[in-house]
Amino acid sequence: MFMVPFDGSYLAEVALIRATEYANALDEDVIAVSIVPNDEEYAREKDWIDPGQPFEIETVTSTIHRQVTDIAPQVSFRYERTETSTAEHIATAIKEVAGEVYPSVVFLGSENAGQIVTPLTSVAGKVGADAHYDLHIVRHRSPTPIQKIEAHAEFYRESE
Repeated sequence: MFMVPFDGSYLAEVALIRATEYANALDEDVIAVSIVPNDEEYAREKDWIDPGQPFEIETVTSTIHRQVTDIAPQVSFRYERTETSTAEHIATAIKEVAGEVYPSVVFLGSENAGQIVTPLTSVAGKVGADAHYDLHIVRHRSPTPIQKIEAHAEFYRESE
C-alpha cells in the first residue's frame, strides 16, 4: 500500500498522481490521508471552505474527498482530526495513520523536504524522519520518465 498525505495543495496533488501512477504499474493500493485541524483559519487558507461558509467538519472533509476523487477515483480516503494546525500535530497524526495502515511508501509533496536544514515548521521533515516506510518526496510537477509508468499528463498544470 502507498500512502499520500493530502491537503489539497499543488504538490499534494502531484504526489497523489505520482503514487497512483506507481500503484498502477506495481498493482498496489493507494490511500490519501488528510489531517483536519480544529482551526477555521487553517481551513480557509487551504481553501477547504469558502469565505463566509461556516467551519463544519462534514463540509471540509467533503471538499478534500472530492479533490482526491477528482484526481484519482480509485484511491481510498481517510481523514483524522487534530486540535491544532501546527506542523508537529499534523506530522504526528500522519505518522499515527502510517502506523495503522503500514504503507510501504509514503508519497509526500513538499517543496522543502530533503533539504539539509529542515525548518521547524516542516511537516515533511517530521514525517520523513520515520524509518518504518520509504519516503518518496515529490518536489516537481514533471517526474523523471519511467517506461513502465503511464503518466497522467492531463493532471499536470502547465503554469506551475
